[in-house]
Amino acid sequence: MSNKKIAVFTGTRAEYGLLYWILKGISASKYAELQLLVGGMHLSSEFGYTVNQIEKDGFDITDKLEFLLSSDSPVGISKSLGLAIMSAAEAFERNKPDVVVILGDRFEALAIAQAAMIAAIPIAHLHGGEITQGVIDDSVRHAITKMSYLHFTSTEIYRKRVIQLGEQPQNVFNVGAPGIDNINKLPLMELNELANSLQIKLNHPFFLVTYHPVTLLADKADEELKFLLNVLDKFPQYQVIFTYPNADTYGRNLIEILKTYQQKNPKRTFLLESMGQLRYLSAMKLASLVLGNSSSGIIEAPSCKVATVNIGDRQKGRLSAESVIHCKGDESSIYQAIQYALSEKIQSTLEHVINPYGNGQASEKIVQQLVDCELVQHTQKVFYDLN
Repeated sequence: MSNKKIAVFTGTRAEYGLLYWILKGISASKYAELQLLVGGMHLSSEFGYTVNQIEKDGFDITDKLEFLLSSDSPVGISKSLGLAIMSAAEAFERNKPDVVVILGDRFEALAIAQAAMIAAIPIAHLHGGEITQGVIDDSVRHAITKMSYLHFTSTEIYRKRVIQLGEQPQNVFNVGAPGIDNINKLPLMELNELANSLQIKLNHPFFLVTYHPVTLLADKADEELKFLLNVLDKFPQYQVIFTYPNADTYGRNLIEILKTYQQKNPKRTFLLESMGQLRYLSAMKLASLVLGNSSSGIIEAPSCKVATVNIGDRQKGRLSAESVIHCKGDESSIYQAIQYALSEKIQSTLEHVINPYGNGQASEKIVQQLVDCELVQHTQKVFYDLN
């Protein structure tokens, strides 16, 4: 009996970090063959050409999918999506995987899922059942769920929601969030090591800021980011590490706003295209506060024992720990949220915060299930009705 061919797609730096231990596990299995499909932001110099990091980590890339246009307009994103479907279809025809692993809810993931569905290749989807009301990711995520055969959710609430969407309970597994595995397994850096690695001078306490486009409220994202930057000026005793926004609709506007701010504050602020998972999580663990609207502030930050200020509607509806402070996107709300997050009331509780996304053993569970699962009659999905 030949080994099961497990294809895994990655299109962004953040998603690759979440998949890292799953890729390691599949590579190490005697019963599986890893097919690694890399595309999107990984192959873009504008976003750090992070395919280099994947190769540096020792993974053999099966196929590089070139599809990301240098445009963040709705038309540009849709054209990239179409190119991604074509690229994925060709990769599946060449490599003929037995199952395709897709994480999350970005437009690239939707394209890969569509190509796999048409090719009758079963999909294993990670992080389904979640809700983020401020972005199109919500619709993308649920659409991928309906195309998928196996589901690995990050909490029991999300497992029930996937079943509510009509998926067979025996194919839906609550495994926790694989991003937490990194916090437990990676040898996170000390402050001096991190500063040297990033080639920056970290000589004050610092905030870690990741702010992505709010795709359903494009103009609001620019406005919210400017409000956030105004508020950061009121905390001059803190340095600030900014990471690049994702390649979502209108994301380049945010990059230009951040570049302008960083140029005005060159000693206090640092703008980085891509940090990689090790440096990003190290920075998160060492930060005084995590700020922005990234899912990492909600899913990973509580396990790093750091408070998060989650701004605006991008993550609205997502389950969160007590260390996550949600606020509106106006200046007053952001300022008050930062003050509260830095207060003794919150800081004194961080060591004992319980992360609802698990304890960091998701990757092993996912790999085991992928290797063991039977994929007979996988294309015949039966809708599961709730009683």
